[in-house]
Amino acid sequence: MNNSVDRLDRLIDTHCHLDFEAFDTDRPEVIARAAAAGVTRLIIPAINAESGAAALHLAATYPGIYVGVGIHPNDTKDYDPALLVSIGEQAREAKCCAIGEIGLDYYRDWSPKADQRRAFEDHLMLAAAVGKPVIIHNREAAEDVIAILRAWIGGLDGDLRARPGVLHSFSASWEIAEQALDLGFYLGFTGPVTFKNAEDTRRIAAAAPLERILVETDAPYLTPHPHRGQRNEPRYVRLVAERLAALRNMSDADFFALTTGNAERLFQLPIVARAEDVTVNAPDH
Repeated sequence: MNNSVDRLDRLIDTHCHLDFEAFDTDRPEVIARAAAAGVTRLIIPAINAESGAAALHLAATYPGIYVGVGIHPNDTKDYDPALLVSIGEQAREAKCCAIGEIGLDYYRDWSPKADQRRAFEDHLMLAAAVGKPVIIHNREAAEDVIAILRAWIGGLDGDLRARPGVLHSFSASWEIAEQALDLGFYLGFTGPVTFKNAEDTRRIAAAAPLERILVETDAPYLTPHPHRGQRNEPRYVRLVAERLAALRNMSDADFFALTTGNAERLFQLPIVARAEDVTVNAPDH
């Protein structure tokens, strides 16, 4: 991986769990390594209210960090709609750019499907109320996810309808990708796009509209090749972007600029014209 970033070929890791315990021993160093690799902005999606508070604290500390807030489907067992009071307060913070990570997970048996669906639908209503896009988790629940999103989109108007959100770490079929794209969603790609056995995901990444592609790590999970088996870090989003650039027959710099622009548009992040205008590395004081 080339860590030379003399020009504005900067990247945004649009999905990393930097608040997780896996980073407790070296979080500042992880952030510094990301900046050195050209990953100058990060989005941390929460998994519950406590995670959201931790992510917002990091966002207040580092100028290049932004946050999504909400309850992950695997954290929705015994879901109580009253929880949305604190989530709603977090959603109105200036550094909150999305609602999520929300959605459905039928692979794990950690939360009843009814609780997952209720939480998902409530969070979508919150997203509409605050005018922020959603970060969607889908694991073996694609048909239900798309059906719920389609119903939600039908009730939206204005700006949010044109940028409703992203299907994070996309791994479903092309048919699901087409339906999501038709609804206006972006597709996020993570480390598995670099794996030898991920031809289906690569075909989707090669066919999706360029203006709807985001790059993510999902750190500390889904580490890309050649670091598979190690803890993932935001700096490795560069490996995901380089693999996708090759798939699209684009230069790394052009593809980096494209996905950065996509993230700025979807999450309404400040548009950066010069490399010196942004860094995730320097804490605010």
